Amino acid sequence: MSDLHFNVAVIGTGPGGEGAAMQAIKQNKSVIAIEKFYEIGGNCTHTATIPSKALRYAILRMSEVNNYMRQMSRPGMTIDLEFPELRKSAASVIQKQVAMRRTFYERNGVELIEGAARFIDPHRMRIDTPNGLTEEITFDYAVIATGSRPYRPDDIDFSHPRVFCSDTILNLDFTPRSITVYGAGVIGCEYASMLRTMGMKVNLVNTRDSLLDFLDDEISDALSYHMRESGVLLRHREYYESIAGTNDGVITALQSGKKLKTDILLFAAGRTGNSEDLGLDTLDIEPNSRGQIEVNDDFQTNLPHIYAVGDIIGYPSLASAAYVQGRYAASHLDNGECERALIRDIPTGIYTSPEISSLGKTERELTEAKIPYEVGHSMFKHLARAQIVNCPTGMLKLLFHRDTLEILGIHCFGPNASEIIHIGQAIMSQPGEANTLLYFINTTFNYPTMAEAYRVAALNGYNRLF
Repeated sequence: MSDLHFNVAVIGTGPGGEGAAMQAIKQNKSVIAIEKFYEIGGNCTHTATIPSKALRYAILRMSEVNNYMRQMSRPGMTIDLEFPELRKSAASVIQKQVAMRRTFYERNGVELIEGAARFIDPHRMRIDTPNGLTEEITFDYAVIATGSRPYRPDDIDFSHPRVFCSDTILNLDFTPRSITVYGAGVIGCEYASMLRTMGMKVNLVNTRDSLLDFLDDEISDALSYHMRESGVLLRHREYYESIAGTNDGVITALQSGKKLKTDILLFAAGRTGNSEDLGLDTLDIEPNSRGQIEVNDDFQTNLPHIYAVGDIIGYPSLASAAYVQGRYAASHLDNGECERALIRDIPTGIYTSPEISSLGKTERELTEAKIPYEVGHSMFKHLARAQIVNCPTGMLKLLFHRDTLEILGIHCFGPNASEIIHIGQAIMSQPGEANTLLYFINTTFNYPTMAEAYRVAALNGYNRLF
């Protein structure tokens, strides 16, 4: 290690840590990044976002090919890959991501060290390296970006070969016929959707009244409808009594008296922040029951020079949000302020089938705030591009102010929703009159494209005003 004192010490190299390290080094700070895992990239790269989305892509492509062959009356030419084969596609993506991100640290002169970091006091940190050596550093500022892991209750035997969490299911070595997914948050819905696409029988157990109730009600309802239509059995307002693995499956006993017997179980009821063994007790920082650290609006802990970003602080638990939070924290520690637009209006990206992406207010929020709004819809089944690619399921929904025509919310459900949302995001971020429905009405979109949905939705909403 070239120096034992650093302006900024970053713990974790996932999106939040990377964002903080890169921004701090651009501000001429001396930066050290400490990573406990033997590869950089965090859970996002190794156990969560990248591998699960690569798996989803492989499943969707196989399904599309098989559907096309059946339409062409060529059922004998379908592809039926097993789960482990579909999972292989993620390995090369992970390797490329790790190699690319490592160059970011090397090219920018960030000191990168493998080891477990622990605070000794508010300005000192100990790093235990894999070779048994211990380094001690001092720092002016610290950014905690240690991420999270799946929540695993003590009364569930996760060592059983048929009981999985969202990390371990990626190592599944056979293709089950049926699965119970316990927990209908983003991760649970994504896995239930992709595994049903593979043809598995899926029970999705939801402890709440509806799916993803933070979404606009119409989008949540659409997701429920299409999941049911695909064959997913939704079980709302249910809680487990016990989960027991057997030789040939898992029995999930619910408090309502129901018993679900499936080949495997995926427990996806939330995540736990990786806050243990960091020495936070020496800083008087006390994580909550889920291991998350409380921060203020500028991502500062109760010690102003120590920041926390990403999954370790909880909602929204998005890789994109973690990255900009890291950038924000590094900018704030440099001069005590930062442009809040950086962390405002972060879109959600939910990779169910079809995808969901939202930005801004929901109808429920606007109604409760008594804001006079109107709605514009574009149903994908009416778009030429959606008809050409045979993806008619979905819609784009615009919420706008009746008087000023300001765009207040964008909600998309359908193929490539996470890409389509960014067109509207660009307009919503514009100041004043530049952010109005008229932009979409007066702009010429290529034809045929999915982007044309913005013009259709804008006209649909505008016509409701008269």
